[in-house]
Amino acid sequence: MSELNFVSKLEEREQTNSLRNLNLDKGLIDFCSNDYLGHSKIKWLENDELKGASGSRLISGNHSIHEQAEKFIANYHQQEAALLFNSGYDANLGLLSCIAQKNDTIIYDSLSHASIRDGIRLSNSRSFSFKHNDKEDLISKIKQSTGQCFVVVESIYSMDGDKANLKEIEKICQSSNALLIVDEAHATGVFGEKGEGLCTSISTLARVHTFGKSLGCHGAVVLGSTTLIKYLINFSRPFIYTTAIAPNSVSTILQSYQHMQTSQATNQLRENINLFVAHINHENWLLSDSSIQSILIPGNQNTKKAANELQERGFDVRPILHPTVEKGKERLRVCLHSFNKKEDIILLCQLLNQI
Repeated sequence: MSELNFVSKLEEREQTNSLRNLNLDKGLIDFCSNDYLGHSKIKWLENDELKGASGSRLISGNHSIHEQAEKFIANYHQQEAALLFNSGYDANLGLLSCIAQKNDTIIYDSLSHASIRDGIRLSNSRSFSFKHNDKEDLISKIKQSTGQCFVVVESIYSMDGDKANLKEIEKICQSSNALLIVDEAHATGVFGEKGEGLCTSISTLARVHTFGKSLGCHGAVVLGSTTLIKYLINFSRPFIYTTAIAPNSVSTILQSYQHMQTSQATNQLRENINLFVAHINHENWLLSDSSIQSILIPGNQNTKKAANELQERGFDVRPILHPTVEKGKERLRVCLHSFNKKEDIILLCQLLNQI
């Protein structure tokens, strides 16, 4: 592709009002970040004995703190074993690209994150999507599967903020011998007594928890059986062929988990979610009891205009545009946090209700 082609593609984005740009923090009231518990604002203790990364974990990059963190996190989420990855994207890529064999089938929710789709695309398996949260369509797609069937869902979906019916999906998988994989990225720190997510009572082959949201760090973990983790160590290319997370970064992850275990931030976040739900009264609000609250405003231009108006009032709410979401389902996505002030939440709801 020549640079002329690049220009043409960029011009297409400009014409549809969907060109992406990087923006610096303007000091507005945060209703857009994934920092649900405010952990990114905490200065963690530094350990002078821990240094930076030196290589892949299979060569020179493995450190005792990696294994300490994996053991702690597995216990935290009531799983047998864990394996650290450099990001949530890497975790889904590393897991889904290698678990299915050529004649196997992966079935995934149609609203699954890009990292899930890309991981599946890199596998040698067959794959189908099923209609979002539609159990009948899931059953129909499972009947079309060959080999071992894997079902991939998110416990909380990142754009609509709604939940998967995990108990129902678990039953469907068990009755059809399918193996369930759940991405808990937007449930970590938000649901459960200590932010452990929504899957502690669900039977799964694997779960993915990311650290770049509630934990305010970088990285992710795949949880599952000891056998699964050994398999990933041997066959997951994004794990094998990359530099390990630096030990000093793993220390931050551990401290963030330990803080989440004892703090009241998850409870405060729950109160703020309930407050928002009690005051929002927009006809195009997508019902949600998660940190993610979306208001549909069809059209890229209309959504951008609404976001700009909120930002002018001091609220950092971002537009989610096509092609990130389906055309006609552009939206304002509000992300709630434990540190948001009650008066700011109420005023934001009043402004949203007028849009």
